[in-house]
Amino acid sequence: MTAVNRVAVVGTGVSGLAAAIQLARAGVVVEVFEANAELSALGSGISLQGNALRAFAELGVWEEASAAGFPFDGMGMRAPGPQAPVIARREEGEDPASGLPSAMGMPRADLTRILHDHAVRAGATVRFGQRVTGVNVTEDHAELLLESGPAGRYDLVIGADGLHSTVRTALGISAEPEHTGMGIWRAFVSRPAEVQFTELYYGGPCYIAGYTPTGQDSMYAFLVSDAGDHFGATAEEGAAAMIEQSRAYGGPWDQVRADLAAGNAQVNYTWFTQHVVPGRWNRGRAVIIGDAAHSCPPTIAQGAAQGLEDALVLTELLVERAALDEDLWEEFHARRVERATAIVDASVQLAEWQRDGQDHSADVPGLLGGVAQRVAVRA
Repeated sequence: MTAVNRVAVVGTGVSGLAAAIQLARAGVVVEVFEANAELSALGSGISLQGNALRAFAELGVWEEASAAGFPFDGMGMRAPGPQAPVIARREEGEDPASGLPSAMGMPRADLTRILHDHAVRAGATVRFGQRVTGVNVTEDHAELLLESGPAGRYDLVIGADGLHSTVRTALGISAEPEHTGMGIWRAFVSRPAEVQFTELYYGGPCYIAGYTPTGQDSMYAFLVSDAGDHFGATAEEGAAAMIEQSRAYGGPWDQVRADLAAGNAQVNYTWFTQHVVPGRWNRGRAVIIGDAAHSCPPTIAQGAAQGLEDALVLTELLVERAALDEDLWEEFHARRVERATAIVDASVQLAEWQRDGQDHSADVPGLLGGVAQRVAVRA
C-alpha cells in the first residue's frame, strides 16, 4: 500500500521526472504536466557531483546517463594568464560504497530526455502544452487547474515547476528567488583532449572562469561576473562577450574562443539566485520540490542534485507509508529543509568569496571538501 494512488507532477525538470519515475514504478497513477510543447533542449551542460550520480543509480538511469556524459574524478584549479598554470588538483576517487565516480558532466538536454523516457516506460503520462494556473487543496484531495480548465482531482500535487513556480504562488508561499548580483555566461563547445575534469580559474577579469567535460567531443565553458542585462543578446553578441571576457585565460580557453569565433557554440546567460522556503514546503496535499523550494548559485554544482534528493526522499516516504499524514510531512521536512539550507549557504559563501576581491583560492578546496562530506550522507 502507498500513501497516494493518483499524483499530478507539475514540470519536466529533473526533480519532477525523478518523482514520476519512482511513483509510477510503485504502481501510482502519475500525470506530469508541462507548459512547453516539448522537452526543453535549451541550456548547455550540467556538472553533477557524487550525490547526483547515486540518485541516478537509485533511479535506474545511471548506465544511460554515464554513456551520454563524461564521468571524471575531482577537479583542478588554474591561474589566469597565457600559460594557465595548474595550481591545485583535488582527487576523490570512486565512492567506495557504490563504485560510482566522484563527478560527471553531461548535456542538460540528454539528462532530461533520459529521465523523461524512463518516466514514460514506468507508466507515467506526460502532457505537454498544459499550463497550470492554480491548485485547490482540500482535506481529501488537490485539484489542479489548467488554462484549459480543471485537470482533475489528485491525492497529491507535486510542484516541480522551477524558480518561478506557479504552484508555489498558488499555495500562498511568498518566498521567492533573490538575485545575488552575479551572472554567468555558458557555452556548449568542443572538448580539447586535455580537458579530463572540471577546471576553475580564479582571478582575472571575471570572478571565475571554468569548463566541465560533458562528452567525448563536448564540454561547457562558463564565465562568472557581475550581473548584467544580457538576456536579449543574440548568439553572435553572446559569443563576442565571452570572447572578450575570457582573453585573460589561456590553456583550453584558446579552443573555447576558437569555437565561439567560428559560431560553433551554443551560448546562454543567466543570473545567480538564492532562496530556501523556510519551514514547510507543503500546504496540505500539495508540495513544492527542486528549484521551486530552493535555489543556489552553481558554485558547488548542487542545484540538480538537491532537486533529485527532494524527489527521492519524498517518493520513498509516499511509497513506504500508508497515509499522507503529518508524520510523513514532518519526516520529509526534517530530512530536506536543513540539508537544502546548508547547501544553499555553502554555495552563497563561495560566491561571496569570489565577489569580495580577496584571494580565497586556498580556502576553496576545504569548503568543497566539507560540502562533499555533507552530500555524501544519503538524504
